[in-house]
Amino acid sequence: MNYLLPLFAVLLGYLMALFLKPKSKSNLKLLLAFSGSFLLSLTVMHILPEVYESHNHNIGIFIMLGILFQIMLEFFSKGAEHGHVHGHGKMYHIPWLLFISLCIHAFLEGFPVSHHHDLAVGIAIHHFPIAIILTMFFVNSKLNQTAIFIFMVTFAFMTPFGTLVSEFIPQLNNYYNEITAVVIGILFHISSTIIFESSEGHKFNIAKISMIVLGILLAWFL
Repeated sequence: MNYLLPLFAVLLGYLMALFLKPKSKSNLKLLLAFSGSFLLSLTVMHILPEVYESHNHNIGIFIMLGILFQIMLEFFSKGAEHGHVHGHGKMYHIPWLLFISLCIHAFLEGFPVSHHHDLAVGIAIHHFPIAIILTMFFVNSKLNQTAIFIFMVTFAFMTPFGTLVSEFIPQLNNYYNEITAVVIGILFHISSTIIFESSEGHKFNIAKISMIVLGILLAWFL
């Protein structure tokens, strides 16, 4: 069931944006701040110590490669992984570069979930507001409903697919720590960017700090 949480989170976000059409951007930004804090805390408290316990002296290199790889993905996605999307007029077809980069990101996030079930919760909380923001962006850009549906459903399935691949291809277990270190780098970049971009002018306020502290506490108790 934990493996399906990211899938349900994206589908719920998609349906909420489609039918409820949330207007408040401030609430979404607070939810993003919470999700970024929770995801970063899970990574630091639970996943990072495990990969360093492997005594692989190259782990730090793989973490940095993950950060670099995410920066490269964002060159094509324009930051959609952390809710940073802007309209540029009407869309006539699926934005393929955004679609591919976002799917690669979500697929890789699924790899450590088979060993860290709590991460499924973190990814679900992360993907929920992203799904709302993406759907609203596509609707406002006049992308047709079929294309939006295909985009969001495929995105929803990518993280569980990554988890299944990691479980059913035994050879990948030989490189589990290295792959997880790359994912840690990706999560570091995504979550820290979310925290600093979730308010205008990168300014902190009481509500945002409260969400960040709540995310840290929730990760601590898991």
